[in-house]
Order: sequence, then structure tokens, then C-alpha cells
Amino acid sequence: MAREPLHLLKTVYGYDAFRGRQAEIIDHAIAGGNAFVLMPTGGGKSLCYQIPALCRPGMGLVVSPLIALMADQVAALRQAGVKAAALNSSLAPQERTAIWQAMEKGALDLLYVAPETLLRPAFLERLRAMRLSLIAIDEAHCLSQWGHDFRPEYRRLDCLADLFPDTPRMALTATADAPTRAEIVSHLKIGVENSFIAGFDRPNIRYAIAEKDAPRRQMLAFLEAHKGDSGIIYCLSKRKTEETAAFLNERGYTALAYHAGLDKAVRDANQTRFQREDGLVMVATIAFGMGIDKPDVRFVLHLDLPGSIEAYYQETGRAGRDGLPADALMLYGYEDIALRQRFIDESDAPEQRKRMERQKLDALLGLTETGQCRRQVLLNYFGESHAPCGNCDNCATPPEMFDGSIAAQKALSCIYRTGERFGQAYIVSVLLGAEDERISRFGHDRLSTYGIGKEHDARTWRSILRQLVAHGLVNVDLAGHGGLSISERGRDFLREKPALMLRIPARTGGRPAKAAPHEVARGIAPADRALFEALREKRLSIARAQNLPPYVIFHDKTLVEMAVVRPRDRRALEAISGVGHSKLERYGAAFLDVIARHSP
Repeated sequence: MAREPLHLLKTVYGYDAFRGRQAEIIDHAIAGGNAFVLMPTGGGKSLCYQIPALCRPGMGLVVSPLIALMADQVAALRQAGVKAAALNSSLAPQERTAIWQAMEKGALDLLYVAPETLLRPAFLERLRAMRLSLIAIDEAHCLSQWGHDFRPEYRRLDCLADLFPDTPRMALTATADAPTRAEIVSHLKIGVENSFIAGFDRPNIRYAIAEKDAPRRQMLAFLEAHKGDSGIIYCLSKRKTEETAAFLNERGYTALAYHAGLDKAVRDANQTRFQREDGLVMVATIAFGMGIDKPDVRFVLHLDLPGSIEAYYQETGRAGRDGLPADALMLYGYEDIALRQRFIDESDAPEQRKRMERQKLDALLGLTETGQCRRQVLLNYFGESHAPCGNCDNCATPPEMFDGSIAAQKALSCIYRTGERFGQAYIVSVLLGAEDERISRFGHDRLSTYGIGKEHDARTWRSILRQLVAHGLVNVDLAGHGGLSISERGRDFLREKPALMLRIPARTGGRPAKAAPHEVARGIAPADRALFEALREKRLSIARAQNLPPYVIFHDKTLVEMAVVRPRDRRALEAISGVGHSKLERYGAAFLDVIARHSP
């Protein structure tokens, strides 16, 4: 096999040119340099370690956190003609023996292994007798003690610097703020000067965030444009995942539930179906996601508030890995905010950790409440500047804002005068001067705040109260009955009475605008769409015959190009992005036949 990076890129992976900083990173690693690589999901970070491992003498070692991720990557590499394998606990003894024999003979280009397996003394001892071309630590943010995907075993990977001092080490991730990046570089002894930050922007993802109004109705409106698409819906609770999946199945969608409480065999079967079937919706807790290498996920919907901007970025990043258009919608309500605050307050974490978690939650709430471009706020959190993107809900339909300081004062006064123990609906009723038996019984119809909010309707007041919770002026007692109370920040606000800009709720009743229809075939002439679907059918039949996910054969993006260009011979097909030598030999005739049958 030739060892020039650009030649490998074309012949193995089927691409004509490197993107972004790929070439720079690859040259650095081939020369023996350590590297920290931050590159957005779908940006091609796997090539940054795979190609140097193929170019340098020896076997590349890749540390990966999940069996499913390893299996996907090994399958894709084998399809491309690369000798790759994964050692993990799911293998039968004879399979493990065969892999060790291949390693000892120098017959493997890349070995994937979980940190738990790698760190066993016997494993390390056998590995030290072999020549390693490179050590790649994927999903490196897992070593951060303050991160959302912390894995204790990742902390112990610092031993690799001492055990393999002459082997270049790469740490790669798509999600890491500045403190996490510094922690990774320091802990793995990579060196700040060896950092390659390729950015966080995912321009193909359309971001939208909306307050919960009627969540199931909002969900169905969003999904209307995604019929037949693969997507992920995140929920906070196990029960909600199952109820939501059942609800969607009743309405004609194919939906599966995934959470830690399910039997492992059920979880594995559901994940396999998601990876290998088109148009399936996975309704899941955060237990699902890391290691999902499916490139054609067209949407991610959060039915509940995620835990932080890092978690939100990583979870939405599972959409559109192939670079084609994708949607990300988050729905949130004041109960979500209160629940997240409660999780932090009631955790056993040290106070330093709790302070950081509160800061992360505040940053996320800032994203939900902003009237700015969502992408600007999101990227600013990671230290990047960006012009208004034109591809988020705030850019498409700028929210109307108003000076809500008087409204906030009225709401806070009403909460205070009613005893700081009633929920949102009751406070709204008092502000509107509703004739209500409970209000009369408690004598709250005689309060100065009774009926002082008639300039707004009930929906606007509910929105105002949600925003006051998001701004940290109001607390919600979820352990009780959802009673509202004034926070210390809220008391400061009442004393100082600063300006406070709030959003006017959308006139659509809180329902987010429907996702713009952008099926994969968008942009293909109607005459070419039949060919695109025929190519997908051929891909699916080939994948099923080999028990593989379809995208391991070819990505949708490659099929789109085939449908538009309509190559007539092997040479023309090889020029299509994503068609390397191995796949041309394996599948060229089958796909050329489909193209010929659909061409005039």
C-alpha cells in the first residue's frame, strides 16, 4: 500500500482533497508529533489519526469508549480495504486469539480498544512488545472530571506517555470548552503547542429553541417535515421515552425507546435497528448517543432541557454528520429549569463542582432566552466569534422583545404577597384578577397585586414567568407542588429595578415553525430522484446481505452525487466522492447497473 497521505485519501477513502486543517494535522503526526485535535462532528477527525497510522510503520492503536462505535468504525475501514479490528469484551475467545495472532504477525493496520481493556497490565505488557505507529485517544473529553461524559478510566490513560514514550499520541474530540481542552493537553502530556483547534461550527444544522406550550403538538409539527428521516428525540426520564415512542408509533412513525433501565439485549437490538434501518426515530435518554456514527441522522429534538451547552452541542451534533441539512429543536419549560437546578443542588458533588454546573446551566439558559443569532451565542461559549448565521430560528424570525422590567416587578410582587408557595397557574390568575374560589378563600382578591396584570394575556404571563425562572429571578419548588418563590437575585432586582428585556411569545401559540423540508434529495432534479431512491435500495440490499449498516457501504452524500452526475463507467464512478478502490471493486458493477437502468 502506498504511504503518501493524499494517495491514501483518494484510493482508500475516495476523496480528492483534505479539508480544513486535516493535512496539517496528518503531516504533524506522521513526523512523530503529539497532537490535540478539536474538530466538529462530521469534520473528518478520524482521518487525522487513521491516515498517519497507515503511513507510519507499525500498527495504529485507537482508544474508543464504546463497543458500538468501534464496531462501526472497524466495519467502515474493512469496507475500504483497511486491515482493522477491535478487541473488546463482546468477542468470543477464539476471536480474541485470532486478533492477537494478527497483531503479532504485523497483519493489522489499526486496532480499536476500550480503555478498560487497554489498561489491564497483561494487555499493556503484550502491547509493549509490538511496534505502534500511533496512539489515538478518541472522545478525549471523557477524561475531564467536570465534563458531561466523564469516564474514570480515561484519567488513567496518562500512563501511555511513559509506557510508549517514542510513539506519537493524539487526543481527539468534538466537544471541549477552554478549561476541558487545557485539562486534556496537560493530563495526557501532549503540550499546548501541539493543539489544533479546527472550530465548532456545524453550518448544516439549523438550530431552533422554543418554550413548551403543547409539547406533543409541537413535536408532531416539527416531525411533519421529517417523515421518512432518521432522527433522535431526547427525553429526561425513562418513562417519558417509552410513552413518547408509543405515542409516535400510534401516529404512523417507526419509533423505539432507549434508556439505561431497558434490558441490555433490548438496548442493543434497538441501537442496531437504528443504525441499519432508514426512517427510524430513536426516543432516548442521554444513555444513547456517544458512539453513534450514523451519518444520515436528519434531526435531533430535545423534549426536555439538556444539562449544559456542551451536552446540547454534542447531542445535536449527532445530526447531519454527512454534511447535508439537519434540524435541531429544543423545547423547554420552567419545570425543566427547576429540575436541572434541583439535580445540581441535591447531588453529592463537591461545592466547586456544583458552582461549575450552575454556571454551565446559566450559560445554557442564556442560549434559550437570547434574541441574538443562536449560532453566535453557541460558538461564543466555546470561544469563537461568528456573524449572524441565517440558519437558526432567531435569524429566520427575529423574536419581538419588550422592556419587561415592570411586568417582572408585578410578577415578583404577586409571588411575594401570596406567600411564595403557589404555582404558575395560580399567580397568573391573581395577576389577571380571575374570579376563583381559591383566590377568594385565601383573601388574595384583596391584595394590591390582584388584577394588576391585565395588560397581558395568560399565555404572555406564563412566558414571562418562565423567562424569570430562566433569568434566575424566580425559584420553583419541584419537591413540593411547583410553588414559586423569589431568589436572592430576584430580591436584588426588586430593590434595584434595572431594565430587563424579555421576549414576546410567538403569535403561533408557542409552536415552533415547522422544520424547513429538506429531505436528502432536495436540490436533485425531480428526474433524478427516482435514481437516488433506486441507489438507496441497492445499498440497503447489499448492506443487509452483509449484516452491515447501509452508510458503511456509501453515505447518502455519495449517492446524491451519483444520481446527479450519473457516471457511466468505472473511471467516472471512481471520481465520485466517497468511492475508493476497494469499494469500486466490490460494488462498482452493481451501482453502475442501477444507473444504466435509470438513464436514457
